[in-house]
Amino acid sequence: MAEATYDSSNIFARILRGEIPSHRVYEDEAVIVFMDVMPQGQGHTLVVPKAPSRNLLDADPAVLGPLFAHVQKVARAVKKAFDADGVTVMQFNEPASGQTVFHLHVHVIPRFEGIPLKPHSGQMEKPEILAQNAGKIRMALAN
Repeated sequence: MAEATYDSSNIFARILRGEIPSHRVYEDEAVIVFMDVMPQGQGHTLVVPKAPSRNLLDADPAVLGPLFAHVQKVARAVKKAFDADGVTVMQFNEPASGQTVFHLHVHVIPRFEGIPLKPHSGQMEKPEILAQNAGKIRMALAN
């Protein structure tokens, strides 16, 4: 099977270029952090490197250090912002693993005892809820 190439028309590349709106939490030269529009739990956040790669398998290793430093910072912030009991961090590679957007990204989801993750059903969250959750995480990052 031939290696798939990066497709610059994927939705995260389009968000990075500002062609599609997102509820941004944080951005710097390395990453953008925004709310998942189909959250599996309250506060479901995505950490996306700006460097183009399909996933972890073809990413430049130099991208991974800064990416995962940001994942840790965001995980701490979402845990604090939602007073969560824990945090799930997920990253998928290729369709067989469940990857549906082919730009490297990491899911950060606050978790609560006894509350399972919702399925990734395609159900969009209300924009005002996403905006409110992004604000809570931005405050936690600032403190």
